Amino acid sequence: MYSDFRLVSEQFSQSPQKLSFYSWYGNARLFYFRVPPDTVLLHWLLQVSQGGDLTCANVEITVYFRYGAPPVINPLGTSFPANTSMQPSFLIKMLQSNTSINISHPAPGDWFVAAHLPPSSQKIEMKGFVPTCAYTFQPDMLVVRVVEVSILEPNIPFPQTLLFHPSYLKIFVPEYTQELRLELQGCASNGSLGCPVHLTVGSATLPSNFQKVLTCTDSTQACHLLLPSPPWDRWLQVTAKSLAGPHVLVAFSIVAALTVCRPWIVNFQYLLQNNPNQSCNASTSLLPPSPGYQDLGRSSSVGGSPFCLRSYQVMREDMDVVFVHFWPLNRVSVLVQSDMPSVMRLQLNTGMDSGGSLTISLWVNKSVISNNTLIMVCVNAASPFLSFNSSLNCTTAFFQGYPLSLSTSSRKANLIIPYPETDNWYLSLQLVCLQSPEECEKASVLVETTLSLVPCLNDCGPYGQCLLLRRHGYLYAGCSCKAGWCGWGCSDNSTAQTVAQQRAAALLLTLSNLLFLAPITVSVYRCLLVEASVYAYTMFFSMFYHACDQPGEAVLCILNYDTLQYCDFLGSGVSIWVTILCMAQLKAALKYVLLLLGTLVFAMSLQLNRMGIWNVMGPCLFALVLMVTMWVYHCGHRRHCYPTSWQRWVFYLLPGISMASVAIAIYASMMTSDNYYYTHSIWHMLLAGSTAFLLPPRDKHGEPWACSRLTCHYQICKNHREELYTMT
Repeated sequence: MYSDFRLVSEQFSQSPQKLSFYSWYGNARLFYFRVPPDTVLLHWLLQVSQGGDLTCANVEITVYFRYGAPPVINPLGTSFPANTSMQPSFLIKMLQSNTSINISHPAPGDWFVAAHLPPSSQKIEMKGFVPTCAYTFQPDMLVVRVVEVSILEPNIPFPQTLLFHPSYLKIFVPEYTQELRLELQGCASNGSLGCPVHLTVGSATLPSNFQKVLTCTDSTQACHLLLPSPPWDRWLQVTAKSLAGPHVLVAFSIVAALTVCRPWIVNFQYLLQNNPNQSCNASTSLLPPSPGYQDLGRSSSVGGSPFCLRSYQVMREDMDVVFVHFWPLNRVSVLVQSDMPSVMRLQLNTGMDSGGSLTISLWVNKSVISNNTLIMVCVNAASPFLSFNSSLNCTTAFFQGYPLSLSTSSRKANLIIPYPETDNWYLSLQLVCLQSPEECEKASVLVETTLSLVPCLNDCGPYGQCLLLRRHGYLYAGCSCKAGWCGWGCSDNSTAQTVAQQRAAALLLTLSNLLFLAPITVSVYRCLLVEASVYAYTMFFSMFYHACDQPGEAVLCILNYDTLQYCDFLGSGVSIWVTILCMAQLKAALKYVLLLLGTLVFAMSLQLNRMGIWNVMGPCLFALVLMVTMWVYHCGHRRHCYPTSWQRWVFYLLPGISMASVAIAIYASMMTSDNYYYTHSIWHMLLAGSTAFLLPPRDKHGEPWACSRLTCHYQICKNHREELYTMT
């Protein structure tokens, strides 16, 4: 094994993230790395650690990789919006163990890693009732790059000798390069005529890899590789390895020839000068070539070669984060003919454009296109497709493009590309006559275009919310769906709720709170005005919180959502608190002090963690212990079971305790996303019913509704047998 002094290694890492069970794209944890140029090996080290309860089970973790943009994933198998083109993601599945992945000759630039746990269950679990299982994921990136890379000059043979180590070369492909040809010449192996050389051209990308491999074994035949439409304006990696063994000397010369395209550049200045008040028409085809093209390489003879494409300048208008409009030729139509492609360049290379969705809409007038003509369209990254006369597959050297077509039967074409790669994208259009090519020679068609980069498709529709997500300064968008709708753009209605179901759910959750009228009435009847006011508060805010919490069309918000939720949670906790304190039969002064202190504790704990179940259960258990203590005290003091009446136990306490137990069981273990509307409504009814049963009876010496007559004036307390103090 011989070490290669030309190689250096570098390591990059990011802070670990806690994984979540998947229900929408925001649950996937995204990691963003930057691979330096001239990298020959990319090594991913994936580490997973588990924390929390020892009873936590091993779960399968899915990890996705993609070059140029975040991976487009679909773990739930939902449908994408119409006309969406999506490539399957490269992924691996792993358990709680370390895994590594190697990628040879990776493309330099943005690389993304996304990870998540399996799809989430529909069960609504309360924090504190189930063990907390935390799964943490951290990827580390190790790159090996070359510090000495030979540069190929066009049309100049570059001699190479292979013995122990491969040769690393690169060639710059300028803009408007139509074709690249690599050829091995004068190849010899230790003086023989054999040519055991393995040539790798291009960089590896995921999920698709269009690297070209050339294996030369016979020197009697020409060994060459032809690359149509190579990536423009970038360096192209070339690696040569010997197939003859480590001690066999292989010598050859490599020649790179560029065929440079002569562009017909249509610019704004000519249009404004010749058509200041008119829209573009068919006379645009008579525009002279712009002098704005350049001599692009030593192999080119641009001045005398015919034009190979019509280049339309495109204006980029940034509207917002990952929200861009592209306007061709100062917002006029694009002329398409059969002699050469019309090309538009969309600049999506700012580093922030890959977090949205590229939308392309094309249409033509029925009157301007004949029955035998077809407008072929190719959408490609890095370089345009220019070979319409020989092929219609939209494949360039290292990219499989997206084909579209316009005809008399289909005058509109749409394409949606979620998370487009960070690069220059090209839209190529050409008129094609499949039956009689001579009909297209003088024909020309104006094509209208709408080109945009949007955060979310249709703003996620009426049943979704477009959310911007952030990872270390990188912004990307995703749709959070509601009312049973799902999919990338919340357009999959396979599990959607109908409007009738939404209204029924809203009515169930809101009107079920009216059962709190029962404990309110009982409280007023028994002169428990503080308790009645708490129950009225709970009923009011629970009704309007659930009216605002609806996912569909039946929504009513009298305050902002966060305020309503806080008031609902506070009212529910304080209702349980005051009910138990009332059952404890404390002295009035002590009861009201504990009631106020408990309310303040509830307010503080809900501010700390609104979803923590023990923030509510803790004070309630304290009140329950206090109540049991007071009952035991009364039993010992009176030497009789307290409460003393068996009718009180049979007809009030046991039904109330049973209803409360069933309510807690439903709340803790039976609620799911599908049955939430029913189970939570039952929870409302059981909680209100149990409260009405559990409230202590009125004073036998008092009159019903006595406190509602407002005859107490300034009297605060009365003389009772158990309370030997008065205040007037």
